[in-house]
Amino acid sequence: MEPEQPETGPLTILIIVAHPDDIDFGSGGSVATWTSEGHRVVYCLITDGDAGGFDEEITRTDMASLRREEQTAAAGILGVDELHFLGWPDGRLYVTHELRRDLSRVIRQVRPDRVVTQSPTRNLRSMYGSHPDHTAAGEAAMCAVYPDARNPFAHPELLAEEGLAAHTVSEVWITHMGEGADHYVDTTDAFDRKVEALRAHKSQTAHMDDLRGRMWGWGRSQAKAAGFEAERTAEGYVVLDTR
Repeated sequence: MEPEQPETGPLTILIIVAHPDDIDFGSGGSVATWTSEGHRVVYCLITDGDAGGFDEEITRTDMASLRREEQTAAAGILGVDELHFLGWPDGRLYVTHELRRDLSRVIRQVRPDRVVTQSPTRNLRSMYGSHPDHTAAGEAAMCAVYPDARNPFAHPELLAEEGLAAHTVSEVWITHMGEGADHYVDTTDAFDRKVEALRAHKSQTAHMDDLRGRMWGWGRSQAKAAGFEAERTAEGYVVLDTR
């Protein structure tokens, strides 16, 4: 499979995930590649990751603040300065009407050409990739893309009270952590920036002795699945036409 070719003209790409660091693990190389190509990338973090980390001395409120700071720093490394933090509780994410409304709001504000999100289905071969917050984030994002954000009669308060007109997202890219992706981004030239961004999440990655090696191994497995030449890294996606 050939590497992704740049689109004609700059795109607006909105990435919706459950936790700070989810983007950097799953799509950090893609983000660095896209911003380098001149695309506008915007982050939407549904939770602040307040249930994460390993320090029992830090309060959960302080952890949430720390993880926002870490995510903002990591985003800057990859060329992103637009972040939406929704503040939903970490570990208690469900697909509700209210969450769909909040994501529809962000979609209508950002008006993306592409939404990138997590898989809404459980991968039985990947426990970590199937965190229930991840699958809930993916399902809620898909519901917000269709039918909510494009339907002016869904969440009518967004238009009536906030002036946010309906918006149709042209495509959705599902981050794919295992086999079965149908599109790959060659991230080789962006690999070092991906690792640097992950290291900015000190509360989550400082204990990882071989973070670079782990990411290289995963990126190489994706590149191999894509059919790229040796010593390349990649990130895979399932791409959906949602026009």
